[in-house]
Amino acid sequence: MSHRTQNLIKMINQIADHTPLKDGDEKAAEVVAAHIQKFWAQPMRADIKHYLETDGSELNVLAAKAVRLL
Repeated sequence: MSHRTQNLIKMINQIADHTPLKDGDEKAAEVVAAHIQKFWAQPMRADIKHYLETDGSELNVLAAKAVRLL
């Protein structure tokens, strides 16, 4: 795994960890996905999607749900 992918995993897990779950997991995943869509460049989104498809083991549950929505 590249250093870049490790950084993306760390960032998306942190975003997911700081996203309130008061409206449920699905809504929280939508919020995280919207954040990624808005602030991450296309190559970053492509890298994290590829990581989920090939491994994904280091993504927390909410982060993985969000990546599936991208």
